[in-house]
Amino acid sequence: MMKHSCPKTAVTKAAGKKTVYEGGIIFQMAQNETEYWELGLTYTINTVSYTASAKISVPASAKRTVSSFKGTDGNNYVIAYIAPSSPKVAANDITVGLYKMEDMMTFSVPTDYTIKMDPRMPGMGNHGSPNNTDLLQTNGLYNGKLSLTMTGYWKINLQVLNAQNEVLKGEAVTTENTASSLYFEIEF
Repeated sequence: MMKHSCPKTAVTKAAGKKTVYEGGIIFQMAQNETEYWELGLTYTINTVSYTASAKISVPASAKRTVSSFKGTDGNNYVIAYIAPSSPKVAANDITVGLYKMEDMMTFSVPTDYTIKMDPRMPGMGNHGSPNNTDLLQTNGLYNGKLSLTMTGYWKINLQVLNAQNEVLKGEAVTTENTASSLYFEIEF
């Protein structure tokens, strides 16, 4: 009975391709028996406009890579893990999308926010890793460095801070608090 959109990027021509276009969509909910996603495209060929629309499959992910949350400022947000798609034991470039829900159909990219991260291995005594850098916004996405010291299951604990350095969501990992309520999961 409800209709809403999700964060998305503009569709642009793929570099080095004649007829391929690309864009990004962040689905904040998986489909279920009664709820589904429909993708609609409007495009123009030789000044004639066309529209295409179809139901698409959006199954649940095995690992948490997208979260929706209400910030302490009362706004709704969507945060999504984008890269690396194939992490390595190294200092990886990490890219995350952060979107503020303006209304049911519109999402904006908040600027001057910071995403702090604290990667941990819960199955290995909850040890962390050195030399991570917080994520800052550039070109519509948030980028930083994610240091992974070994293969296995990692929980990337997050804290989202606004431009005034106020925590909107997430908690610091401490001896008493072993995980943030806002996190991503990766395993490699």
